Amino acid sequence: MPLSSILIPGKLVDVGPLTTATGGPVSNTGMALHRLGFAVRLMGKVGNDVVGHAILDLVNADGPALAEGMILTDESPSSYTIVINPPGVDRIFLHCPGANDTFTASDIDYEKLDGGRLFHFGYPPLMRRMYADGGSELTSLLERVKQRELTTSLDMARPDPASDAGRADWRSIIQKALPYVDVFLPSFDEILYMLDRPRFDDLEQRSDSGDLNAQADGELLRALADELIEMGAAIVGMKLGTQGFYLRTTSDPARLATAGKCAPQDAKAWLDRELLAPCFVVNVVGTTGSGDSTIAGFLGGLLKDLPPEDVMRAAVAVGACNVEQADSLSGLIHWSRVQERIQGSWQRREVTITLQGWNWDEAKQLWMRL
Repeated sequence: MPLSSILIPGKLVDVGPLTTATGGPVSNTGMALHRLGFAVRLMGKVGNDVVGHAILDLVNADGPALAEGMILTDESPSSYTIVINPPGVDRIFLHCPGANDTFTASDIDYEKLDGGRLFHFGYPPLMRRMYADGGSELTSLLERVKQRELTTSLDMARPDPASDAGRADWRSIIQKALPYVDVFLPSFDEILYMLDRPRFDDLEQRSDSGDLNAQADGELLRALADELIEMGAAIVGMKLGTQGFYLRTTSDPARLATAGKCAPQDAKAWLDRELLAPCFVVNVVGTTGSGDSTIAGFLGGLLKDLPPEDVMRAAVAVGACNVEQADSLSGLIHWSRVQERIQGSWQRREVTITLQGWNWDEAKQLWMRL
């Protein structure tokens, strides 16, 4: 059923039962890593209200120690999102930022990072203090984490163009933050919006479905990634929806060596790489949290110090497991079982993107290896 035939004033649509789940990078990426079998500490802020306590209950149901780093505040309500997720249509989000808008660099208990190896932070466009004042809080937070020698990872979100976040100078914010970011993992459409708004608007106008990923090409992906590496990131990965996952890495051995406790031991395998991994073929039930789960698979591969091909494979495999269920976590399985599926006869989707200097047959051969 087309979405336009559902969202009609006064129309009653039978949609079935309500699914309640936590969301966002703290829950989606953090809990995905937990379900994959990694030791995780969650840090975030929720309101002292019904929604906030429900969030903590859901998190604690997966592990009694997971929510120990969460802040319960009386100053603002909890953030929540209503996700409209009809079959065969990408999600629509109705979002209230709540306590996320008050989150600052001082809300991190940096001493609790000691003993950790990787710090992942997500969705600064949905956190007002992170993009206000030119992103000074975001830069401060990442700089303080880097001082503790952890590998830093950053994910983004595409803001509402009409909001304050949508009007922020994201090029400047990102440029200040990336010297302290080892692994930058935005979606293609998010980073195109932030770095090249005219090109974003052009592709959006030419897209019937609103999915910009199908219009991505190798030249544009490389241009965006190289700019981000020049700004300071060591590793850049871009989520491409059904088109897969793109990777570009620094050619500077010194920069890769400073990528924290998860810096690859085999630096040669990671230097100046450009890879594209297609998605695995699955029955897609829902796409909520698919990008966050893909990031969890990627970070899991880094934590295990795998070569880039295996890290890419893990990223798209975990993302594929995610979309087999309607919510963000039910489809996720232990890392060992993900690897069993990868080693089996799991088919891959074909994509339309080819990378610079590669012809179609060469690209297909690479995808078979990935």
